[in-house]
Amino acid sequence: MRRSTRARRSSGNARSKRLLAVVGTLVVFGGVVAVTQISSAQDRRTNKPRPAAGQCVEPSPGSTAPTGSSTSRTWQNGRWVRNHWGDGQQTIPECEDGKDGTVGTGTAIACPDVTAKLPQVPARARAEVDRNLAQLQSQIAEADRRLAAEGNKGEAFIRSAILQPLRDKRRAVLDRITSAIDRVGPRPQGLAQLADCQVQPTGNTGGNNGGNNGGGNNGGGNTGGNNGGGNNNGGNNGGNAPGAGLGVLANDCDESRLQPHDGFQIGNRCVSTEFGEVGAAANNPSLLITQFPDQVGRNQAFTLRVSTRNLVRDRFLAAGQGGYYVESSLLNAQGLVRGHFHTACRMLDSLTTPPEPQEVPAFFVATEDGRGGAQPDEVTIQIPGLPEAGTAQCSVWAGDGSHRLPMMERANQTPAFDSVRIDVN
Repeated sequence: MRRSTRARRSSGNARSKRLLAVVGTLVVFGGVVAVTQISSAQDRRTNKPRPAAGQCVEPSPGSTAPTGSSTSRTWQNGRWVRNHWGDGQQTIPECEDGKDGTVGTGTAIACPDVTAKLPQVPARARAEVDRNLAQLQSQIAEADRRLAAEGNKGEAFIRSAILQPLRDKRRAVLDRITSAIDRVGPRPQGLAQLADCQVQPTGNTGGNNGGNNGGGNNGGGNTGGNNGGGNNNGGNNGGNAPGAGLGVLANDCDESRLQPHDGFQIGNRCVSTEFGEVGAAANNPSLLITQFPDQVGRNQAFTLRVSTRNLVRDRFLAAGQGGYYVESSLLNAQGLVRGHFHTACRMLDSLTTPPEPQEVPAFFVATEDGRGGAQPDEVTIQIPGLPEAGTAQCSVWAGDGSHRLPMMERANQTPAFDSVRIDVN
């Protein structure tokens, strides 16, 4: 085996692996445009009529959650973490039913976060542990579906027919995780206490309602993005700047031969939305992938742990529904960027030449949970598996509310992104 345990891997090797992965990472920023097949079926802005059901199209690969919804939830450390698959692209049923796939004010099954409570998992137990973690997620999704269908039968029914059976199934899986780790390392303690789940209101923290209704779909696409932003403030005033001795070729779309950008993921357009607010250097976002597997099997579920700093994860304008590049970057009262972060995994055809930027990644999701701040905290990303053998490049990068990389005070600051490579056998 090339790697026996994570503990044996030196910090130098880890750094080398991370630096090698960075070589092609920024290409994915442009490739996000190709993540979603956009059609008029997903246009939900109020100034356009709703299309007929027959216009709905299949989502692109990797753009929907394993449960078949465009938005999935996990309960982590006392709050809901929302994963927007395909950056807001809808499944055909959601499109035909007129649903937006976002979390409303209903209820859902909330279970303790097992991944966050695990010790360092030995490499020899990782595959079995990941399989069981994926089974825990499947159990929650099934209980969620039953709650949605039969939750109106009362608390006694929910407790006896949904929560108690779920607890028993989780106990069995938690026992298997404990045994898998115990065979090759220190026995984890207290996992059995994570079996009980409860029903929690899903609510909205401002990320979905504020993003889709206020900024992106109703107001942002026409008013803020194309007509007002660049011409008055950015164009006329900024055009007199010396441009470091080179002059300024353009800073608005007045002379562009391209069509105006309309909030959807289409290239060969000119974006006139102003860049917006940039924070002080000490408040600029950063992030790190803190835990990842070295090797996984094909279609084997695994997890990434991501820690962010100075990123308030409360702003998400669905790119698949017209919220792309339509809102300027915004800071909160503490001067921190409001937005979310993206996670993508793609298979590398070569380790010596950059990947094709337009290819759709095998996995892609945008995450916002209403948390994040000046102090670092962690979010766990559940990846249902990668279908091909080879070397996967898994990358995480911050985005403001409209999916741009957050701006930084200085040019020599590293953007808020990280990338690792994982062998898929």
